[in-house]
Amino acid sequence: MSTLYSFLIDKLNFNPNLTMAICIILCIVVPYLIGSVNFALVISNRVFKDDIREHGSGNAGMTNMLRTYGKAAALGTLVLDMVKAAIAVFFGHLICGQFGLGGYTAGLFCVIGHMFPVFFKFRGGKGVATLAAMILTLDPGCFIFLLLIFITIVATTKYVSLGAIICCMLYPILTYKLAMAGLSGWGVGFPVLISFIVAALVIFMHRENIKRIINHTENKISFSKKGKEKK
Repeated sequence: MSTLYSFLIDKLNFNPNLTMAICIILCIVVPYLIGSVNFALVISNRVFKDDIREHGSGNAGMTNMLRTYGKAAALGTLVLDMVKAAIAVFFGHLICGQFGLGGYTAGLFCVIGHMFPVFFKFRGGKGVATLAAMILTLDPGCFIFLLLIFITIVATTKYVSLGAIICCMLYPILTYKLAMAGLSGWGVGFPVLISFIVAALVIFMHRENIKRIINHTENKISFSKKGKEKK
């Protein structure tokens, strides 16, 4: 597959080091802008003429959309936020030609853009859906394992945040184990580093949830609950 990196070197005779630097910058800037299109905010603004950050937990994410506007809005948010992350990862691959380097870099900065969107005054979501799509695109086996853990935790505790936090804690460990076992094609060092960074960021964004879980005041999810009508 032809990539920007190979095109600049093979066709235009660019310096390889300069070319890689250009490609990495693109894998940072463009995925960040893609991530900044926070669909919880887009849907709440365009469809409900509202701002999801003014309701519930104040988070611009799927769970708060479910509690505030209902299942359809939550599902739309989840799907679109995951799609944008997958697009960002594939963009990184098309730019760098090294799925591990370009894909992981792009995925990380897409998650950062989702958390701190330049288009919405740097107040976004917590990055769970975008991280999930990043993992699914880069390492489907890891995603399936973490998804089963997430479903088990949420089903037994009704705490979405707890499931997300525990999966984030396990993600770098699982990435390392799969790489050491030869079940991941992207090597050990860089993927493990990025998985640790992005997992730490998502856990940091859940710091208030952690406090509420400890104090037994965290909201539990209920899929039978109807979305709140906008007044």
